[in-house]
Amino acid sequence: MKLYRFLSAEDTSAFCHKVTAALNKGWELYGSPTYAYDAGAGAMRCGQAVVKDVAGDYHPELKLGEQ
Repeated sequence: MKLYRFLSAEDTSAFCHKVTAALNKGWELYGSPTYAYDAGAGAMRCGQAVVKDVAGDYHPELKLGEQ
């Protein structure tokens, strides 16, 4: 099955570490990153979709971050 996650966080090094950790767990980048201003928080936010092929069947209780 193919899994999909959208990673997002404020524009800090923590976001880069989050994406790097996912890549090192076998996730692959999907599409281009996004970058937008969050007026509520008064900060820029980054986003990146990632995908991964794994064995098994999908179910909504699946913890994507643990894959």
